[in-house]
Amino acid sequence: MTTTPATRRSFLTLALATPLAASALAACGSSGPGQASSGGATMWILTGQPGEGIRTDAVDTFNEANGDQEITLTAFQNDAYKAKIRTAIGADQAPTILPTWGGGGLRDYVRNGKVEDLTPFFEENADLKDKLFPSAFAAATVDGKIYAMPCEAVTPIVFYYNKKLFDQVGAQPPATWDDLMALVPVFKDAGIAPVSLGGQSRWTNMMWLEYLYDRIGGAELFQDIYDGEPDAWSRPESLDALTKVQDLVRAGGFVDGFASIAADSNADQALLYTDKAAMMLHGAWTYGSMKADGGDFVTGGHLGYMNFPTVTGGKGDPAATVGNPSGYYAVSATATDEAKAAAKAFLAEGLVTDATTDAWIAAGSVPIVVGSDSRFGDSEDADWLQFVYDLASGAPTFQQSWDQALSPTAADALLENIEKLFTLSTTPQQFADAMNATTGS
Repeated sequence: MTTTPATRRSFLTLALATPLAASALAACGSSGPGQASSGGATMWILTGQPGEGIRTDAVDTFNEANGDQEITLTAFQNDAYKAKIRTAIGADQAPTILPTWGGGGLRDYVRNGKVEDLTPFFEENADLKDKLFPSAFAAATVDGKIYAMPCEAVTPIVFYYNKKLFDQVGAQPPATWDDLMALVPVFKDAGIAPVSLGGQSRWTNMMWLEYLYDRIGGAELFQDIYDGEPDAWSRPESLDALTKVQDLVRAGGFVDGFASIAADSNADQALLYTDKAAMMLHGAWTYGSMKADGGDFVTGGHLGYMNFPTVTGGKGDPAATVGNPSGYYAVSATATDEAKAAAKAFLAEGLVTDATTDAWIAAGSVPIVVGSDSRFGDSEDADWLQFVYDLASGAPTFQQSWDQALSPTAADALLENIEKLFTLSTTPQQFADAMNATTGS
């Protein structure tokens, strides 16, 4: 996959850095840093291959065909981008087209009047909307209106397992949470860590809670948390999910010392492909790094993958998933009418094309394009790509990761309290109380 753990880490940092800045940027010429000198459209993208190349090629191709609506492109490294966009947004000098991860950050932009309502755009381009995974639009929608264009690739959170180790102990992958808990002593007795986890990174812990909340409380609980409903974090379903994850910790389900393992170093993945751990819950982006670093673990057919187990009696749909539904681009509300027109032309004609779809597939990613699986062809990763495609396109709900879906204040509190939850230094009720206190932030 194209997204490395370091890139994923940057996603999280960016998501927590979206509050609107009050300070203005120093002037960079008469047009400002977010505007083209000619008054045309500008677009900011993130560096890092292969995504940077795909994005650049898309803009170049559009500009060649639309000489009167050319887009000026600027690429930033992640840290530089997060600093620039905060000040640019606050100073009304944002680029015409800007990357966003939707969710809470986008909602802040909307409520401060910084991004364009794209609902009319999608009404005029219904064929384009129908071309994209319906599940990708939830994170782009605020108060019933669409404010960002879903694009690029989908990366759900996947339940991985080591087939060799399951064969070694004569076990089957867990279909339910009870099955998972029953496997813990089986693997421990065999001297194998049941579950690998890079707990020092905290957002890896979050994945377990997200799925448990979904499987136990269903999509409604997720939505109520996102909407800031009072006491949503302390509902019985919420407390049940919090209790279950601590049950797994107390049972020794996670590898010893998990709180000191960093996901950015890929140490959690290494435990899985070196046969030290039997299972791992992680993003789809880890497939590529395990293939590159794990010897024959992937190519030899030893890697298993599935959706998260069900929870008996839970309200959640077993086909639902969580993670990153897609990439997103918004249009600045303060851009000129001319620039907005060029930006929307690019979103309609240049952002999602056959060429970009093929490029994302060639890079090992699944585009959020309906029917793109017909292009997987004879790829050696075709089975994996099809799994991700089916998981994402068939999900009745695709819940966006909390650190992106929640407000920056709530997301920061979430990561802090998740660390305490997994180290058993706080109770489920204390966790719930702390998160309820962020409601409305």
